[in-house]
Amino acid sequence: MTFNKKSIQIIAATALLLVLSVCIAAAVEARTITDMKGRRVTLPDPIRKLYAPSPYGSYIMYSVDPSLLAGLIFPIKEEDKKYFPQPVQSLPVIGSLFGQGQAANIEVLLKARPDILVMWSTDKSAINQKTEESLKKLHTPFVYAVAESLADYPDVYLFLGKVLQREKRTKQLSLYCRKTLEEIKGVVNRIPVGKRPSVYYAEGVDGLSTECNDSIHVELLRLTGDKDVHRCHTSNHKGFEKVSLEQVILYQPDVIIAQEKVFFDKVFQDPAWRNVQAVREGRVYLIPRHPFNWFDRPPSFMRILGLKWLTNILYPREYKIDIVKEARDFYRLFLGVELSAEEMRQVIYP
Repeated sequence: MTFNKKSIQIIAATALLLVLSVCIAAAVEARTITDMKGRRVTLPDPIRKLYAPSPYGSYIMYSVDPSLLAGLIFPIKEEDKKYFPQPVQSLPVIGSLFGQGQAANIEVLLKARPDILVMWSTDKSAINQKTEESLKKLHTPFVYAVAESLADYPDVYLFLGKVLQREKRTKQLSLYCRKTLEEIKGVVNRIPVGKRPSVYYAEGVDGLSTECNDSIHVELLRLTGDKDVHRCHTSNHKGFEKVSLEQVILYQPDVIIAQEKVFFDKVFQDPAWRNVQAVREGRVYLIPRHPFNWFDRPPSFMRILGLKWLTNILYPREYKIDIVKEARDFYRLFLGVELSAEEMRQVIYP
């Protein structure tokens, strides 16, 4: 087959148009947003897979759309698998890029090929240049979601909805968070400071680790009356301040909330702990933790439900709710899980 000069020109022009079409399509399939640290970021469109390399970001994605996850930060425990769809259970464990916890497997991360990384920050202003340079080496766009406190979660949900084009979904979650925060604030503000019960947060199997009252790990205590008995300044993010039983006895808390079932199971039988008012009066409560902790470690979106749970414990007359029903509604909305009343009781009262 032979081509004359005119035919060659037509073919060349057609080829040029195809190249231009591809370039235009590529340009359309990208959009620029401003993240929660004020950075302008160009994102691929659509976003099919993402990775959130911190517990905070990874956990919140379970509530937004777990099908977008390219991998897990921690393995899902056997007893928690029923809360997640099968495809999520089968995802590779990648780990955390920075900070405490399991170090990320970069090879697995690159193999998962996420379209973007969702980074989590507790500071809206500061940008760590060392972190920025490390992230740029991955050649994957990244955005920052920022929550300096639980009060920022409604905005975080709206931001993620914009990034992931899940606005309808995240507006629902944002509204629930905002309404809960306002509701609890209204309840607590109506109660005089002198009538708010004092609380000791018991961590560790012996119950003798706790947190300073200004720690992120006890933010729910500040929101529900600020009567944490252990008043001090947090020296580091890790926490776990050691105290003695003698100190707890001196504190004489009205209520104890406990992280470890080992401690909870033995505290009422331990004669030494009977010297603590909360134990004598049976006001020791085990924090629910499936599939994520309602109170702390890590302080995730589940604290919104934990806020209702704790307020009901501290002010049962002023905040009369059916916590089983509330929790079932929360799990249905945030996790897409339908639990029976009995199944939910097992979560709340294991």
